[in-house]
Amino acid sequence: MTQPGPAEFTPPPECPVFEPSWEEFADPFAFINKIRPIAEKTGICKVRPPPDWQPPFACDVDRLHFTPRIQRLNELEAQTRVKLNFLDQIAKFWELQGCTLKIPHVERKILDLYQLNRLVAEEGGFDIVCRERRWTKIAMTLGFAPGKAVGSHLRSHYERILYPYNLFQSGANLLCVQKPSLDDVDSKDKEYKPHDLLQRQNVHMPSTDTSAPARRAKRMKTESPCIKQEGGEECDNRPNLRRRMGSFVAKPEPEREIQIQVKQEPVEIKEIIPEPEKTKSRFKKNNPPPPVSVVDLYVCLVCGKGNDEDRLLLCDGCDDSYHTFCLIPPLTDVPKGDWRCPKCLAQECSKPQEAFGFEQAHRDYSLKAFGEMADSFKSDYFNMPVHMVPTELVEKEFWRLVGTIEEDVTVEYGADIASKEFGSGFPIKGGKFKVAPHDEKYLKCGWNLNNMAMMTPSVLTHVTADICGMTLPWLYVGMCFSSFCWHIEDHWSYSINYLHWGEPKTWYGAPGFAAEQLEEVMKKLAPELFESQPDLLHQLVTIMNPNTLMAHGVPIYRTNQCAGEFVITFPRSYHSGFNQGFNFAEAVNFCTVDWMTLGRQCVDHYRLLNRYCVFSHDEMVCNMAMKADSLDVVLASAVQKDMHLMIKEERELRDKVRKLGVAHCQLFQYDLLADDERQCIKCRTTCYLSALTCPCRPGIQVCLHHAHNLCSCPISNYTLNYRFTLDDLFPMMNAVRQRAESYDEWASRATEIMEAKLDKKRNVTVFRALLEESNENSFPDNDLLRQLRLVTQDAEKCSSVAQQLLNGKRQTRYRSGGGKSLNQLTVEELRSFVRQLYNLPCSLTQAPLLKELLNSIEDFQQHSEKLLSDEVSADAVSEIESLLEEGSQFDVLLPELPLLRERLEQARWLAGVQQAEDLVTNPCGLSLDNMRRLIDRGVGLTPHESIERTMARLQELLTISEELEEKAQVLLKARPPVSLEMLCSQLTQMEGVSAYLPNCLLLQDTVNRAKEWLQEAENLQVGGQIPVLSALADMILRAHAIPVLLEPLEKLETLVSEVHSWKESAAKTFLIKNSPFTLLEVLCPRWEVSSSVKKKRKVKADCTSSGKKKLVKLDSMSDVERALADSKDSASAMFTLAEVRLKELESLCSLRAANESKLLPTADCAALKVCVCQQPAMGAMLQCELCRDAFHSVCVREPTEPRGTEAWLCPLCLRSTRPPLDKITSLLSSLQRIRVRLPEGDALRYMIERAVSWQRRAREVINSYNFSLTSQERRGSSPTHSLHRTTGHSRKQLSGSPSWCQDWNVSEQDQAVFYTEQRCIPLQGLSAEVEELMVEGLLLQVSLPETQQLYRLLLSGPPTTNTPHTEHTPYLTQKHSSPQRERDAITSAEKKAKRRMNREETEISERGMKPKSKKQRMGSEKRRERKAASVSASDVSQSEDSGEDMTLCPAENCLQPEGEEVNWVQCDCCNRWFHMICVGVSAELAAEEDYMCVTCSTTNTGRRK
Repeated sequence: MTQPGPAEFTPPPECPVFEPSWEEFADPFAFINKIRPIAEKTGICKVRPPPDWQPPFACDVDRLHFTPRIQRLNELEAQTRVKLNFLDQIAKFWELQGCTLKIPHVERKILDLYQLNRLVAEEGGFDIVCRERRWTKIAMTLGFAPGKAVGSHLRSHYERILYPYNLFQSGANLLCVQKPSLDDVDSKDKEYKPHDLLQRQNVHMPSTDTSAPARRAKRMKTESPCIKQEGGEECDNRPNLRRRMGSFVAKPEPEREIQIQVKQEPVEIKEIIPEPEKTKSRFKKNNPPPPVSVVDLYVCLVCGKGNDEDRLLLCDGCDDSYHTFCLIPPLTDVPKGDWRCPKCLAQECSKPQEAFGFEQAHRDYSLKAFGEMADSFKSDYFNMPVHMVPTELVEKEFWRLVGTIEEDVTVEYGADIASKEFGSGFPIKGGKFKVAPHDEKYLKCGWNLNNMAMMTPSVLTHVTADICGMTLPWLYVGMCFSSFCWHIEDHWSYSINYLHWGEPKTWYGAPGFAAEQLEEVMKKLAPELFESQPDLLHQLVTIMNPNTLMAHGVPIYRTNQCAGEFVITFPRSYHSGFNQGFNFAEAVNFCTVDWMTLGRQCVDHYRLLNRYCVFSHDEMVCNMAMKADSLDVVLASAVQKDMHLMIKEERELRDKVRKLGVAHCQLFQYDLLADDERQCIKCRTTCYLSALTCPCRPGIQVCLHHAHNLCSCPISNYTLNYRFTLDDLFPMMNAVRQRAESYDEWASRATEIMEAKLDKKRNVTVFRALLEESNENSFPDNDLLRQLRLVTQDAEKCSSVAQQLLNGKRQTRYRSGGGKSLNQLTVEELRSFVRQLYNLPCSLTQAPLLKELLNSIEDFQQHSEKLLSDEVSADAVSEIESLLEEGSQFDVLLPELPLLRERLEQARWLAGVQQAEDLVTNPCGLSLDNMRRLIDRGVGLTPHESIERTMARLQELLTISEELEEKAQVLLKARPPVSLEMLCSQLTQMEGVSAYLPNCLLLQDTVNRAKEWLQEAENLQVGGQIPVLSALADMILRAHAIPVLLEPLEKLETLVSEVHSWKESAAKTFLIKNSPFTLLEVLCPRWEVSSSVKKKRKVKADCTSSGKKKLVKLDSMSDVERALADSKDSASAMFTLAEVRLKELESLCSLRAANESKLLPTADCAALKVCVCQQPAMGAMLQCELCRDAFHSVCVREPTEPRGTEAWLCPLCLRSTRPPLDKITSLLSSLQRIRVRLPEGDALRYMIERAVSWQRRAREVINSYNFSLTSQERRGSSPTHSLHRTTGHSRKQLSGSPSWCQDWNVSEQDQAVFYTEQRCIPLQGLSAEVEELMVEGLLLQVSLPETQQLYRLLLSGPPTTNTPHTEHTPYLTQKHSSPQRERDAITSAEKKAKRRMNREETEISERGMKPKSKKQRMGSEKRRERKAASVSASDVSQSEDSGEDMTLCPAENCLQPEGEEVNWVQCDCCNRWFHMICVGVSAELAAEEDYMCVTCSTTNTGRRK
């Protein structure tokens, strides 16, 4: 950016505002003297009268007509005016050469050419800046950002616009200089619109219209196609210009429609010469040439030739001619406007600049018309009603407009209107305004400005002439933005301004002591203005931004004067301001006694500036001296001192001119002449006591200070004119001295005691005595008396305060309420107070005691500072507390006390942190809540390095902990879950964080659980064991509770899903529709055959004795399911199912015996309750082949149900659909492919093994039956010895024939008639082994052909082998058991269970015959358990053959081990036995895991594929 625009205005501080009471308001001069010590420090003050003081407005509004001043705001500001003057000179320079100045843009900002020119000049000029490459430095000084090549642009603009002008100013001939062209400009550059020179010279142009001048215009005009302008139409594109214009001027159109730009101010209207005509007038025309032409006489002053007349250019000033191509640089086109040759250009630019002043408006306003214009301007400018515009907005906009060169806003100000002509705003005696009776008090009121200047306390009463604006009030009618510039009052007097009505007036003031500083700052910032006008600040035409003055150290104050308020300015106080809107004010000057000294200094100052005086100060002093008797003593004393200086200076001057040779002298009464007729022609001072004249210049005189500036005549020809001789002046001074003698003597004594030092100081009682003396002599109020009174009051107050401080030291440490006194002194105030006690002109007895107290406090401060400078430590708590105890005893505001309290809090906080971090007291570490609590406490502590370090550490720990907690929480709640590696990486970040993080701990636990789960899953895959469904389900359930992405989980879920699908398939295969039984209940042996059967619990002696495993009681199906689920391998499950099978057989044996007894002949058929209906047996009956219970046919069989030849089972015994063996074998194969163990699978496997075993035994029985039948046929024997031995109660009825219950009761009437629809296997004479075989076949939930074959065989009563004749007894009792049946009944699962229990025995009974011994031992246990009676020879031989087969190892390369102990292992699939050493299996592995031989493994692998 270029020179930055004016920053937003910052209002200065407010000046004092006084609101006097009616008593204080009664005497204005006494009140002003009272507030002067305060108000003169700010230069201005505001006085707000009592609310009831409301004087009437007495001005004759109808007669009041005035011509206001025209003010262009940006011409008022000193720095802006300097820039505008410079731009006017540049514009004039180029305009006279036929060029238009256009302000270039750099970085989209208007370039400040004045600042650029000044900086280049300060750097040594264009050549030095280019040679030393300082353009970048200048660009940065102008406010441009570095690194944008702005310096090259600035050089180009300077060389094009400013360099020719500077060369011209230096006296160089522009014809010899390569002058750049201004035509090469950017389209964004704005044309500069110069000021009207006539306006600057206060020359009034005749107005062509009566409308108000344009209030606002753009000085920088954007170059655009020139168009015809209508009257009042704006020439720029600013959208808000219309609403900010006060009014517009209708411009007269030119005679021809020519593309020219029309200026908007009426004073700038010039007679426009059409451009084509001007162009033609500059050239000599050759076609047709006149016969005799004066143009032929013109020749180029450069080349001296007259040829090329069509290129001969004439100067509009002197008519000199130049070829366009001879100029440097050559002109390609005809210059627009006037063109001046270099000679005329030098003459025009060397004209001296006229002094700046305000132009008077061209119309006369009445108060009403001016008000309408003012209100219209403000409302249009701000686009809102005048009363709604904030004063702050107006103030900021005023200073913005004052500081800009792009916008011209013009306002008018009705200033310095004589009240004598139109009447004052205050009522006066004898005036035309009729005062109401209740307002007559305002006629004599001292605050009436018509009375104030001429009241007795004002020394201006001794000025004989009426001075308009000084002794007579002036009126001021303002509008928005109208301003009064920086100035001080004439003769550095007081001024008072009263705002009668209207909008506020904003004031700015500087104190009198800063007057010279303000002048120096303005001269420094705008030296060009003061070079031409040294007394510029006395012209009231220059203003400067208060912020600029304040930036240079000048104290500035402000206030808004509202209607009904006074503003008083003090001697030599610069003040300025502006009006917020339409208002009416009145002002006058006055001088008091204290002004006398400043008044004489002002005259001397005026003499240096050659400024005229408004009145003669010497004449006023002499007038007062001639009335010495009427003066009060204070004024007489001041007059005497001033006359002493006056006479002394006059004597020296007269002696000086006498020595120069002036011999003639005469008495001359200068007081009879008007002031302008007796001014010194050199310094314009009003002469009164003496002057020099010369006969050669009658009526002209000089003061004695400028004796050499009168004329060229010898000084001896001069005449000294004097008003008084020195002998006349001394008596006048003595008269005044006598009048002030009593006061002077009192003042001398008062001054002596006021200036006493050290031990010469007097007691305060002496000061009181002087005050009493002044009251007795009625001395008027003056500075010395006020000072004496003030010192006395200060001494009394200091004495009282000192005594309170000393008393407070002895009092209790704490006051009532537990706090210190509110108005305590600080140590510095106490120190200042002690100094004040010693600096008082009087002596006080409390001063030494307070000095001792101060020393004690300083010792305390030193100790405290030493402690506070050390590091914060918990060990310093006791020391800090002792210091606090000591400091609280002083009744002084000690800054160390709060610091010590803060240090105590810091030490305690550090101790709390250490305790919280102590692992002994807090082993879990810092929790987040504790950290936050400590940090919250630490935030409230005063910053300290130790605290900051600890806070930073805690904050870092908290930030890390919160981040870890948040990440852990996010990871734990992530959906889908994250991987274990990510959780582990997060856990690595937790290492070293000594904090209690619940989420992180939960994350750690989650990782541990995930690792355990994965390890468990890996063990399932690696160990070779077949997992159990319940374990898999439990793992899946636990995996779902672990928020970690577990890769094996999907496989396990798929596996479990396949298992469940398998269970559904198995259920469809086995379960009957709407079956009440579960799949496991169907597949497992029936443990609950009858609830009436007494449950037994058998415990194997070898298992119990082993002490390693106790059998689980199997009292319910849930127990069976639990036992199967808890089994480690299939062998254990098979063992459990074998136990259930034994229970099933035992229970069923008892049930069959009980049900069979129901149908014995001894039974009472009428009392017998059978069937599901629990009614007596009658009619068609059915007997269950399995449980042998009887049922009514109508209750259990549908009429349409076919009567088959298969064994009929009751609803309780028919538990499944009994699928064929091959179908359930395929189910088992599919389950083996899944490789998951489940209770249903184990039950199915047990069922298949049981079915296969039963099928083998059934075939043997069937084969033996067929063999027996064939042998009987050969021998021709009758089947007397058969498997079914008949008795005397044999059944003779066939199926479907009615049957009587014979021989049950002797009485035929008691016998019930019923018959069986279907025959059952007769049990009479049936061997227990065959019956058990048939029962077990019916228990199997498998459809086997052998079942039907055996059923039909037993139903027809097959023959039996040659066995001893025995009665039919229930099977599987403890009395009857067959070793062969025992061996055949033991399945592979039972063998494996027995093998696993026997494997733990340490000794083996037989060497090399382990399987055989196990079989024999298992058979003997069962025999002992069942107490079998005999063993058949065939079964024994079969057992021996089977044992011998088992001694052969089926391994391909059997090693045939020998020794006392040979270990065997059985395949869980094919049930074959192998030497452990031949298949590479250890005893531990065989005991813990299932074994599958190579053949079975290959077969299963092929099936899975």
